[in-house]
Amino acid sequence: MILQPIFFYLFSAVTIAAALMVISSRNPVHSVLFLILAFFNSAGLFVLLGAEFIAMILVVVYVGAVAVLFLFVVMMLDVDFVELRQGFLQYLPIGALIGIILLVELVAVLGGTIIAPEVAQQVAQPIPPLAEASNIAAIGELLYTKYIFFFQTAGLVLLVAMIGAIVLTLRHKEGVKRQDIGAQVGRTREAAVELVKVKSGQGI
Repeated sequence: MILQPIFFYLFSAVTIAAALMVISSRNPVHSVLFLILAFFNSAGLFVLLGAEFIAMILVVVYVGAVAVLFLFVVMMLDVDFVELRQGFLQYLPIGALIGIILLVELVAVLGGTIIAPEVAQQVAQPIPPLAEASNIAAIGELLYTKYIFFFQTAGLVLLVAMIGAIVLTLRHKEGVKRQDIGAQVGRTREAAVELVKVKSGQGI
């Protein structure tokens, strides 16, 4: 039983240290690598808590897709990070304001559970025994019944964000021919067909 607290403190210390290195590292590639390390150790913490499904999702989705995508984008794009850091002090007040708002919200949530424990009991759901249902079945049943509205709303927000990112970053190059469905459907015979009278014995 003494191994579980040891691994808990080990994973927690590495996660906190990796998170600090993500925001303090000067090299963006190193920041992404430290982010992957933080994800792996967070997955270890979830395994210790008995939430192996969330741990595997964290490794497969975030480490296998999101973090690796960040790494490829940072390594492949020729971004001048020195120029990007020049406007850091300009956006520092806005970033500090957002950070303070998030801190106040976290304190309000944690303080609310300490001051009024009955609120947390109303939100929490009893965990069924493993003999009756696995963690995956319990999460799926709760997610698609009680929290289905919030789940669908989160998916809609992600869809809108993805479409907005595509629209904002899409740039059309000059001189490249592209298909225009509206122009094709609206073509008339006069615009599509040209009659040329060719004299006998002469080509076009």
